[in-house]
Amino acid sequence: MQVELETWPSVRRCAVTGVLGLTLLGLGLPGTGPPRASARDTGPGLARFYDQRIAWSACEGLEMPKDLQCGKVTVPLDYAHPGGSTLDVALARYRATGDPQGSVLLNFGGPGGSGVNELAAGGKEFMHLTNGYDVVTFDPRGVGRSSPVTCGPASLKIMEATGSDEAAAEPADVLNRLRDAADECAKYSGPVLPHIGTVDAARDMEVMRRALGDGRLNYLGFSYGTRLGAVYAAQFPDRVGRMVLDGVDTLTEPLAEQGLAGARGQQTALDNFLDWCVRDVACPLGRDARNARDEVERLVASLDSEPVPTGFGEPFTGQDLVGAVGQALYSQELWPSLERALAQLVENGDPSGLQGFSSGGVTFPVREPVRTADRGDGGAGLTDEQDVPMDNLPAALMAINCADDPDRPTAKEITGSLDRLRARYEEASPVFGRYRLTQVLMCYGRPRGTDYVRDDVKDLDTAKMLLVGTRGDPATPYRWTTQTAERLGSPAVVLDNHGEGHTGYASSLCVHRKVDDFLLYGTLPPDGSSCGPEDPANSEGGSG
Repeated sequence: MQVELETWPSVRRCAVTGVLGLTLLGLGLPGTGPPRASARDTGPGLARFYDQRIAWSACEGLEMPKDLQCGKVTVPLDYAHPGGSTLDVALARYRATGDPQGSVLLNFGGPGGSGVNELAAGGKEFMHLTNGYDVVTFDPRGVGRSSPVTCGPASLKIMEATGSDEAAAEPADVLNRLRDAADECAKYSGPVLPHIGTVDAARDMEVMRRALGDGRLNYLGFSYGTRLGAVYAAQFPDRVGRMVLDGVDTLTEPLAEQGLAGARGQQTALDNFLDWCVRDVACPLGRDARNARDEVERLVASLDSEPVPTGFGEPFTGQDLVGAVGQALYSQELWPSLERALAQLVENGDPSGLQGFSSGGVTFPVREPVRTADRGDGGAGLTDEQDVPMDNLPAALMAINCADDPDRPTAKEITGSLDRLRARYEEASPVFGRYRLTQVLMCYGRPRGTDYVRDDVKDLDTAKMLLVGTRGDPATPYRWTTQTAERLGSPAVVLDNHGEGHTGYASSLCVHRKVDDFLLYGTLPPDGSSCGPEDPANSEGGSG
């Protein structure tokens, strides 16, 4: 599935943290008393979920840090019928080392990313927060160990249908294949699929908050995690504690417009990378930025016409190159590695370096899924790590995005607008336009999604929340930060990060400090304040 994943960057940097002399906005900061109950939480059957406590133990697995603890909460499969089936949601935490003031819940984005695995791999980035909090994350329903969705063999069918020029040449046939694939996804995913999406995941977070024993939800969400945080705030406004949304997602734009924004953002990020690269004598694309841009376009077209073989025997196409470059542009720290990987391809015809950046598709055989464990009471238990289907990440991305999107254009509407859309996408980015165009097709054949995100997440009455937007973000353009802030209303405080890459917490020392100061001490920067650009990645490649 050729849809870019909006996830927490895979490369992190150490950041110096400390208390700065920032403006303290005391309005709406979390209190210590218990929140009042709302009508949506006092219905019959929900008390048993809100009264549970988490049994923490060492995480199982060879690559799990010894000080990382794992647990779970049980949630209703269908909140409209809480007396029915249930499922377990996987949790992980690092314990607070300082004076504990509760928990901070993390979501790393995606949608479809496993929070447990992300925290295990990159937990050191959040260790300063353990001065005051248990740092907790989770696998949302349908993701990782929490009743993972899968499309089974249909994952490869989706890739084949959207990964060639057939979508343009034979759109009706492609749509028929996608509709059939959607039916297979429903069959292989089982009963969780109709109840996947951000609205239900946000209600799961309220169960987590209560199980953790916190009076308010303190939260740090990246990319898609900002959508999740905003939906929680709309559902439970009086439960919002210190909330940070970094790499702010749109709440209103349809998928076609999101794809266009992604194409423009990635083209801007590519242009910035090339401006950096050509200042280095080792840049494989030359010393002139305009010629380098033309060379990238020629390279994509050449590989689409004549792919090069890979070590796995599969061809490496121009669209594979586009996907790999798009992933590498998520973090400025990856620029030197991207420069070297491009040199391998241009000089030796070796795509292996670029293949290391790819993470959004299924490039290996899809095995038959192992069904989520039955706890013996009719509820779904956690799935063993080794049994999580290999296509879970792209399958969950499609399922969650489609569950959040109410638009379902007909086949006639799609085919009638495809030529116009293709022209708009190619104008937005001659490199990434075709790759992102498939986002328009991703929900065809699936049930209509909810109107809640688009219609009801607005004009909030909550504690102050910090929204971080990065000017050079290739996935969530800065304008989404300001638009979402305006939509959320008076609680939103915007921090303008003049940097590169997707999200600011991992790439900017300034953002890192200000986020930590807010979460730990309640210290907010003034609305509209900014962080300056960081130096290019380690200056290993271009002179920067």
